[in-house]
Amino acid sequence: MKKFKPTKFILPTSRYDKARADHAVMFIEQLRHTKGKWAGEPFKLMPWQEDIIRNVFGVIKENGYRQFNTAFIEISKKNGKSELAAAVALYLLCADGEQRAEIYGCAADRQQASIVFNVAEDICKYCPALERRVKILKSTKRIIYLPTNSFYQVLSAEAYTKHGFSSHGVLFDELHAQPNRNLFDVMTKGSGYARTQPLYFLITTAGTDTQSICYEIHQKAMDILANKKYDSTFYPVVYSTPTDADWTKPKIWKKANPSLGITIDIEKIRDACESAKQNPAEENSFRRLSLNQWVKQSVRWMPMQKWDACDFAVNEKALEGRICYGGLDLSSTTDITAFVLVFPPTANLPQANLMTRTYEDDKYSILPYFWIPEENIDLRVKKDHVPYDLWQKQGFLKTTEGNVVHYGFIEKFIEELGKKYNIREIAFDRWGAIQMTQNLENLGFTVVPFGQGFKDMSPPTKELMKLVLEEKIAHGGQPVLRWMMDNIFIRTDPAGNIKPDKEKSSEKIDGAVAMIMALDRSIRHQNAEPITSVYDERGLLII
Repeated sequence: MKKFKPTKFILPTSRYDKARADHAVMFIEQLRHTKGKWAGEPFKLMPWQEDIIRNVFGVIKENGYRQFNTAFIEISKKNGKSELAAAVALYLLCADGEQRAEIYGCAADRQQASIVFNVAEDICKYCPALERRVKILKSTKRIIYLPTNSFYQVLSAEAYTKHGFSSHGVLFDELHAQPNRNLFDVMTKGSGYARTQPLYFLITTAGTDTQSICYEIHQKAMDILANKKYDSTFYPVVYSTPTDADWTKPKIWKKANPSLGITIDIEKIRDACESAKQNPAEENSFRRLSLNQWVKQSVRWMPMQKWDACDFAVNEKALEGRICYGGLDLSSTTDITAFVLVFPPTANLPQANLMTRTYEDDKYSILPYFWIPEENIDLRVKKDHVPYDLWQKQGFLKTTEGNVVHYGFIEKFIEELGKKYNIREIAFDRWGAIQMTQNLENLGFTVVPFGQGFKDMSPPTKELMKLVLEEKIAHGGQPVLRWMMDNIFIRTDPAGNIKPDKEKSSEKIDGAVAMIMALDRSIRHQNAEPITSVYDERGLLII
């Protein structure tokens, strides 16, 4: 093991107390891991983890209390930061010599905060000496250390509305996911005034919101590390790769992953990198989660050369009678309305439908339809610099009379489509579509609402990219849909879910959204409907 060198951020009046540091390290290394292949093994601190523990608990002021009140640890996923936080929570609870200590676990929501708590709970069960001395209240997410009547408590997201905490320790997990600074301010501004050496232990991966409390703390940490700022109570640790470095080069990955080769297999990072190189939508997630780089939320998504490679002819006549699913995006009455039909591959349809199969390629066939108010078209061409008039003449864009989209015309059009194609379902954006969807139901269509948030949009959006890369989409080169696909930016949430977005009001994506909704319904029904043979039901006919 390398020789430990205390941090440079030590006050002239402070010193490194090896005995205090040894005490913290020894306590943690008597604990045991609880997950995967490490379960039951001693909690041997990795070098980077031991450095943190020795500095945080071993650097003391003249009065004998800890110098550092805040430790900010920013590091890539899967390096063991949650396990380290759980160990720190248990040390503060059971071994820090504080009577009636109050330790709080905080995160963006109770479920996230419970991750560190659950690790701490399992650690207690693996350690008989601890298990005898603690009482675990699983329903309220509280661990009580009986000898000192101290407790470790998970706080709900509404904790910032309450006051009166007397914190000896506060652990924030994934600080970047905090929706605002309310909870952070309540838990770190004054809650530990009654304690002699409170510790705010902040762990996180890089985020996307540069207006967040996490980015504010991140910037402070970077300024201190660069000697631009000074705060004797703040201990900064940031493991990340330079944003201007080539993120595809393995030689830089170690900078953000000090646990590489121990808890992280480099092959997994290499696989994730290769996937991100193939799919631009994954690049930001890879750089943020695996390289700990702060990135923008949105990124232009579709590699258009891949989309253009799916310019397979779509024979509308051959598709007649085929099962399909619709996606309807009404937008506003003065904007583009999109209706897209997605025909699943014939190989994925029930066997009975193969009797009439005429489409040769087993691809998802796309038939998009677009409408715009007739009176607005010239103004829109000049304003948006988009060739709506040309698309109208070419038959790729339809118009309705007047200066607003005539929904009744669209309803009649969809009714006629229903006579040609077997439209099983129509998915629609709930916003502004109530009356039209009721009318479509009255016409005999099955309509289903489709949420526009990360939860609903992420799976089919990712699936669409996969199908495009595999050239399993046939769109016939429809220019309006192509324009909309090129307009898509991707917005990512902290969990890595994605959804389509547009950066400018003139860059429409309605058709892409409608297609994604229709694709979702198509895939869901394929997974739900087993492929069977007609002979399984009636047997062979003897003539």
